[in-house]
Amino acid sequence: MTNGPSTPGHTTSRRSVLAAGGAALTALTLGLSGCAQEDALAQQAKAGDNKNYVAGDGSVTEFAAGDRKAAVAVNGTLFNGTTVTPADFQGKVTVLNFWFAACAPCRVEAPILEELHQEFKDQGTQFFGVNLRDEKATAEAFDKSFNLTYPSFDDKDGGVLLAVSGIVPPGAVPTTLVLDKQGRVASRVLGEIQRGTLKALITAAVAE
Repeated sequence: MTNGPSTPGHTTSRRSVLAAGGAALTALTLGLSGCAQEDALAQQAKAGDNKNYVAGDGSVTEFAAGDRKAAVAVNGTLFNGTTVTPADFQGKVTVLNFWFAACAPCRVEAPILEELHQEFKDQGTQFFGVNLRDEKATAEAFDKSFNLTYPSFDDKDGGVLLAVSGIVPPGAVPTTLVLDKQGRVASRVLGEIQRGTLKALITAAVAE
């Protein structure tokens, strides 16, 4: 496969393969620049059809190590008041999950994210939610409902979303990114995650 922006016809859905647990992850050599412009989800988001969110199909895109662009420059503040800078992403695998409380798929995948957070936290992996809409009380109520122990960014100003512009289509919620130990995007899931899929993506990043 040649490098360059992906097209809707070439978005790779890996859920069935990875869930079966029988296939190794094969990195797709895709350039990061311009991905959102060609994304089917980005087109939906721009359509102005008054959806509350753009529901993804769980499709997975992996980026080969040699084709990853520079580390994402995430600067933001968590709901607990902690400031996070790009330095906090160095040396650790990071999972970023974009969500908000009224998003039905976000509620379905929340327990899975917490399970994987517990499984990988001792392997140098950190999880952050990126909340795009909610006030602090709403976000904290969500965390309490699902017993989430990893923190979330208060990203109503879109700062974190802007930092990954070109990777996360506007309005595509949920979206989950796995960043490598250099803070570069290693893989992306558009829509509700499957446990086996995300575990495989994290495992691959940890092993690098």
